[in-house]
Amino acid sequence: MKKIVLMVVAMLSMTMSYAENENANNTQSVEAYDMSVNIRKLAVTLGMTVDQMEAVEEIHRTFCAEMMFAAHANKDEREELIEKAVKKDTRFMSYILDRDQYRKYLILLNTTLRNRGLK
Repeated sequence: MKKIVLMVVAMLSMTMSYAENENANNTQSVEAYDMSVNIRKLAVTLGMTVDQMEAVEEIHRTFCAEMMFAAHANKDEREELIEKAVKKDTRFMSYILDRDQYRKYLILLNTTLRNRGLK
């Protein structure tokens, strides 16, 4: 009887530790899709005007929402949703930013996506 109880306790503890690791991996993968940035620092880095900063803030808020939607999507759809979100974001940013600002923004965005393993 004692052996059976110890075996049950061992099985439960192994199952719980496995589930804990599974949840930790899901949390880490969702955190990679959080694309929120400090808009003021971005504005200083790109040399934006106040009007540009307001427009970029709205566009970026939409981009963050789309990326979080992609984080919670099925694995099959995730890559397509990320690609659509990035294309939409870059298209809108090209209207707001001038040529040099846009080039710097693309460098920052691509670096961020690569560092997070999304590209």
